[in-house]
Amino acid sequence: MALITGGGSGVGLATARLFLKEGAKVAIAGRTAEKIRKAAESLGGGANLLALTCDVAIPDQVAALVRDTTAKFRRIDILVNNAGMNIKNRTMREMTPETWRTMLAANLDGAFYCTSAVLPQMRDRKDGVIININSIAGKRSGPLGGVSYNAAKFGMAALGICVGAEEKDNGIRTCNIYPGEIDTPILEHRPTPVTDDHRKQILQAEDVAEAVLFVALLPPRASVPELVIKPTTQVYI
Repeated sequence: MALITGGGSGVGLATARLFLKEGAKVAIAGRTAEKIRKAAESLGGGANLLALTCDVAIPDQVAALVRDTTAKFRRIDILVNNAGMNIKNRTMREMTPETWRTMLAANLDGAFYCTSAVLPQMRDRKDGVIININSIAGKRSGPLGGVSYNAAKFGMAALGICVGAEEKDNGIRTCNIYPGEIDTPILEHRPTPVTDDHRKQILQAEDVAEAVLFVALLPPRASVPELVIKPTTQVYI
């Protein structure tokens, strides 16, 4: 059973579709009720799918998300921390305390709250997989992602690595996936609009979903702490 945050579009939605195709039970969560409802419709609904509204930056909502998902499916085997956001005004010059906090809450705090909420049941079972959809911005800081996005993604990387080290003897595996540019709705918030030609050259959401599935299907004895996936045309140095 997989719980996927940010499941209303992009990588989250593509991952949910792929997991359902594999026969998994899936819960998708997102901040906007209408968006998550439409996502569920596009997935075909059914008994193996649960769609819930949740802002992962709010601890009480995360607690309710995990409680309701567990009540329906009895357990959460895989957590995919995919929820995230970016803003157009992302330079240090443009950053305010309010936008800084908003960005860290959405991109880092939410992953912590979700991870913290699912760990107790994973510890009890001595089994579980936590997959963090990070970004190359969490490995190579630069102006493209913006100062707060980069900082949050570096923090998310540390969170995943530390949890993996702490929980390995409990059979819990963590993986940070660092995608390069992906053609998802987050591109709409770029300071400079992205052309159609550029969108065709970069990763598609389905590419990253395949990486998530690969990690999730490994046997319990095998763990991938970090995985970088990028467009062929994107430099990684």
